[in-house]
Amino acid sequence: MGSPRTLRRALALLAVGATALTAGTVSTGSVVAGATTAGAPTAAGVHVRPASAGHVNALGRTAPLSTSDCVSQLGIHCYSPLQYREAYNLNSLYKEGVTGKGRNIVIVDSFGSPTIQHDLEVFDKQWGIPDTQVEIVKWGNVPPFDPTNPDHTGWAGESTLDVEYAHAVAPDAHIILVETGVAETEGVTGLPEMMDAEQALIRSGRADVISQSFGATENTFPGFDKGDFKSLTDLRYAFKEAAAHDVTVLASSGDNGATDAKENGSDLYPYKVNSWPSSDPLVTSIGGTQMTLDDAGKRTAPDKVWHDAYGAGGGGVSGVFDRPLYQTGVAKVTGNHRGTPDISMSAAVDGGAWTYESYDPTRAGWHLTGGTSEAAPIFSGVVALADQLAGHRLGQLNWRLYGLNLLPNQWSGISDVTTGDNSWDTVTGYQAAKGYDLASGLGTIDAGRFVHAVAGR
Repeated sequence: MGSPRTLRRALALLAVGATALTAGTVSTGSVVAGATTAGAPTAAGVHVRPASAGHVNALGRTAPLSTSDCVSQLGIHCYSPLQYREAYNLNSLYKEGVTGKGRNIVIVDSFGSPTIQHDLEVFDKQWGIPDTQVEIVKWGNVPPFDPTNPDHTGWAGESTLDVEYAHAVAPDAHIILVETGVAETEGVTGLPEMMDAEQALIRSGRADVISQSFGATENTFPGFDKGDFKSLTDLRYAFKEAAAHDVTVLASSGDNGATDAKENGSDLYPYKVNSWPSSDPLVTSIGGTQMTLDDAGKRTAPDKVWHDAYGAGGGGVSGVFDRPLYQTGVAKVTGNHRGTPDISMSAAVDGGAWTYESYDPTRAGWHLTGGTSEAAPIFSGVVALADQLAGHRLGQLNWRLYGLNLLPNQWSGISDVTTGDNSWDTVTGYQAAKGYDLASGLGTIDAGRFVHAVAGR
């Protein structure tokens, strides 16, 4: 399955080759045509890897396939941003003029992508989405991009997914991509640079919503085994700043289901641990669902918890944070600890999102991407829409989420997810159930209703 670092990274990338792939297998649970991962075979011409798995000599497609063609040719579902717009009832908001105009989405990734503007323009042209100019903020000493460096290409894929799908959901929001110079891995590495950048943008008034598609399992922070959480809690300053300035902060819950602390070398907090920043009470944790859509974006089955052959949505209880007040109503599920996720969006690889990427010239083209790294930017776009409709920042969102969940679905726009689980590898995860659960959180959303409900309009 690879190292804890690659298990933690919130991205599973499908590079769909124009011809059958000949590249060698990459470690970290990759799948090459004819090989298997988690016991599941893949279709010829499909390569699956986490973003940090390294360079793969795989060609991107010259054009994306329809869902029906993906199912028949690749054996998996694939979706366009237009299908997501239909499935999440976003088009009703666009007709009202709710497009995210006047709102800033801040996306934070190590290294970024040197071709992000070009790639977004190709992406927009394919789907008929209006272009936008991405603002790049380089924080610290960001090295020149090296397409042969797997860290660089992995994070470039992450940046591409984040930007393209935040923009697809909120096409008139201004996107700020913050590129840091240190790769975030496990423990504190790379996180101080990210938190410094976020704090600076918050203080300057540039951030309305922050999308984070990264995380480190809590037990990898120094001192965790001794019950000393200072190395983690000392990093919370950006989130405290966000709360003080009514900035909404989101984080992906992870792609490897429930994580076993003992397998990661910790006996202090037995069985399952969580990842930070997803586990932070000041952050809205975004889990993963699997959608089943037809070519037009209509559901042919209810959403379920993401758990396919390539990964599963993160979720569980924190080993660091006590249960926040907003989760008092779900205490029977979370116990005395902070539970995640809070809400879930599309993340399945069998149901992956089309992205366009050219940062690596050997594999430029259309690719399929899944993981909660997809779910977080999608939801960041939803928050930008709600901010615009409300006429102000909504700030820390969890109080609103758990309050809305007390209302009927037709008023709240929150749709319960009651099937599936987030078990992964040898770890038994959590089962979806009626109401809040540690696999899907409160469920997923009908954005047309949810945006009005959360904005109070």
